[in-house]
Amino acid sequence: MKLKLLPLLIAGLALSGCDKPANTAATTPAAVATASEPTVDKADAVAVVNGKYIPKSALEELEKEIAMRSHGQTFPKEKLVEELIQRELLIQDATAKKLDQAPEFVARLNDARKALLSQTDLQNFIASHPVTDEDIKKEYESKVAAEKGEEFKARHILVKTDAEAKKIIDELDKGGDFAKLANKLSLDGKEAQNGGDLGWFLAAQMVAPFSEAVAALENGKYTKTPVQTQFGYHVILREGSRPQTPPPLDAVKDQLAPFLQRQKVEGMLKDLRSAAKVEVLLPAEEKPATPPATVESVQPTAEPAKTEVVPAAEPAKAEEAAAPAPAEATTPAPAAEPAK
Repeated sequence: MKLKLLPLLIAGLALSGCDKPANTAATTPAAVATASEPTVDKADAVAVVNGKYIPKSALEELEKEIAMRSHGQTFPKEKLVEELIQRELLIQDATAKKLDQAPEFVARLNDARKALLSQTDLQNFIASHPVTDEDIKKEYESKVAAEKGEEFKARHILVKTDAEAKKIIDELDKGGDFAKLANKLSLDGKEAQNGGDLGWFLAAQMVAPFSEAVAALENGKYTKTPVQTQFGYHVILREGSRPQTPPPLDAVKDQLAPFLQRQKVEGMLKDLRSAAKVEVLLPAEEKPATPPATVESVQPTAEPAKTEVVPAAEPAKAEEAAAPAPAEATTPAPAAEPAK
């Protein structure tokens, strides 16, 4: 980025609403006009504008602000100081014109105060109700380590018709090599080129007819009748099975912590709601009539459900400032679904 464009970028950031009000407690024209600010000594200032000192802390905040919004990019300090001077000139000009007493300004200031108060309350709750290592361990043991399951290793050959699948089963009954037949005949793209190998997977990662057939087989056995899914007809060879191994605590700790923090916040908000007298004044919206089921609406889904480490039903965000959203943690088994 060219240096001559820096002032425009910095000014753009200033116009994006990233400034923090110096004192948002004042919500009436008189209070706004007389709001007091901390006294700044000359030794703690970076500039003075018409007798008003700009503190070093303002420069530090602007540096953080710019770095965050420009993905770590830094700017010369003199450019940032000039930005602060421009802001102060605008503030003084607006105050001289009594724009700080305009109803629109006071209303926006009051909205900012409410938003800041709600965020501060959430942050105060989080600080006083942190997620402990014991909380994480308890959640892990009850929701992750306790989850039992079985993984399967299998190959398959996918064809279009039942007759083609039956012909392949006849070839296998005569001693045919499953992997070679898959390479030659299967329609399942990449897996076909690898002898139909699907790797290790959970039953829930496959559509129901496929997973049910795999679960019913013995290791080393193949299906004696074609298995039909929405993808076509499958001949399946089960090569192995093993208990599902949950990920270690350290691998999911960073995902469980924000999830548990959000649970705490959600509980706090529910307690506040239940203790308050709340009346919703908007009329209830009419729900649209449910259309009759069609053939398409009852077809099985092509996307298999994936087993999750953390509970699937997470509470809605109470406030983005409350906690970062945890990434979904899935079991380490590869997503091996039959390709269309």
